[in-house]
Amino acid sequence: MARGEGAEQYAASLLSIKPIHTEVKTAKPKNQRNRLSVWNKLCYAIGGAPYQITGSALGFFLQIYLLDVAQLDPFHASIILFVGRAWDAITDPTVGFLVSRSRWTGIGRMMPWILCSTPFAVLTYFLIWYVPPFEHGKIVWYLIFYCLFQSMQTCFHVPYSALTMFITNDQTERDSATAYRMTVEVLGTVLGTAIQGQIVGGATNCPAEPDEPISSNSTNASTVSLEETKQAYLIASGAICVIYVLCAVVLFLGVKEQKECGRKKTLLTFRQGMWLVMSHGPYVRLVIGFLFTSLAFMLLEGNFALFITYALGHRKHFQNILLVIMLSGTLTIPWWQWFLTRFGKKMAVYFGISWAVPFMILIICVKSNLILSYFVSVAAGVSVAAAFLLPWSMLPDVVDDFKVKNPDIHGHEALFYSYYVFFVKFASGVSLGVSTLSLKFAGYVTGSCLQPEEVSLTLKVLVSPVPVALIAVGLLILRTYPIDEERRQGNRKLLQEMLDSESETSVLGSDV
Repeated sequence: MARGEGAEQYAASLLSIKPIHTEVKTAKPKNQRNRLSVWNKLCYAIGGAPYQITGSALGFFLQIYLLDVAQLDPFHASIILFVGRAWDAITDPTVGFLVSRSRWTGIGRMMPWILCSTPFAVLTYFLIWYVPPFEHGKIVWYLIFYCLFQSMQTCFHVPYSALTMFITNDQTERDSATAYRMTVEVLGTVLGTAIQGQIVGGATNCPAEPDEPISSNSTNASTVSLEETKQAYLIASGAICVIYVLCAVVLFLGVKEQKECGRKKTLLTFRQGMWLVMSHGPYVRLVIGFLFTSLAFMLLEGNFALFITYALGHRKHFQNILLVIMLSGTLTIPWWQWFLTRFGKKMAVYFGISWAVPFMILIICVKSNLILSYFVSVAAGVSVAAAFLLPWSMLPDVVDDFKVKNPDIHGHEALFYSYYVFFVKFASGVSLGVSTLSLKFAGYVTGSCLQPEEVSLTLKVLVSPVPVALIAVGLLILRTYPIDEERRQGNRKLLQEMLDSESETSVLGSDV
């Protein structure tokens, strides 16, 4: 039974016996139903960690793993990255549609998807980081298990994202739970980056700096180092798989879905659901705006390890620099939560996402310097935190706005989240595929400690001018986003009135 359901039944029984005391008795349970304990918020937040832990490991390290460890041709690596992300994008609206048509069970409507997908996601993730003992079928191996993992991850993350709308009816509590979630998710990226980076970062035979000579018996040493690197990637993936399972268990034990009382789901076809979502103006503007800004940060994420290694020459420090970015982001999440409540979400978008632009420009304009690289990493982490928090904090506002304008349509919250993720993932797949392919045209040499100057120039373009341009376009689009603080608060009051009215109708109906 969903929390709060029993309270309403108890209130209904009191109504038939002592009408005078009904108002006093029912007000408290209703208020308690909307409030979430710190424990509930923490358990809910921990459930978001697997997506970010695996996402950061794949985002920062999969490209360099395919090129330098699996030793695939850059063209084949670009196919894997594009097809995997494109497949992942396609599965999001599909799973969102299936989730929206799922029936309520004893453990909720979203939770069965999360629990059933976890073991398959763990197995396929582990096999991504295993180098098969054959050469000709490697591309097929990675395509199959990368796509399978993305499918299982989608079956976990889409229901989890929509779960935001079912843990409480109070918008303030949702925002608070989202802040908890974003803090843990950014901490998850730190954990994923730390586990993957610290375990595999030192396993290389290449010199720390490009000027240092390579050892005389480089062929034999490289072979030994390559085998050690393969083992390191397997150990890191095994550790991440264990954390994935533990987080899913905590989410299940600590979070209860609330069943929407007095509301029946409106059954729609896939095409009707897509039209319903994409015809809501505020949602379209929000998604397109964040599509460009998210694409900028994903392009930076996907190429930054190679950029640090080959353009800046900090081969022995790249995993530490990535870790500093994620740590900086984690520590500034609470500050961004305060900022958006104090100055509004749109102001937080403008200030937070544009903060990284000067430092993106600085890192390619100044001669390579390790101290400067760490400084830029700290500053960039501040924007990473804003890029993580703000889309997921603003999506519930769009869903609420839709509910106010369409009070007779219920049960399709998952569609809004799944289509947002679809567009972001598809675009990131295109960007990673194109960026990896551009490295091939620049003359990237697989498994080599040194790369041509054209590769360094290409990496500089991919981590600075292109992301800056994408951020500028995204912020211009977000200026047209119509839901300001006044409209958001108005929607909140209208939804609360609608909820109170439905609750009273439900109580009176059960009394009769």
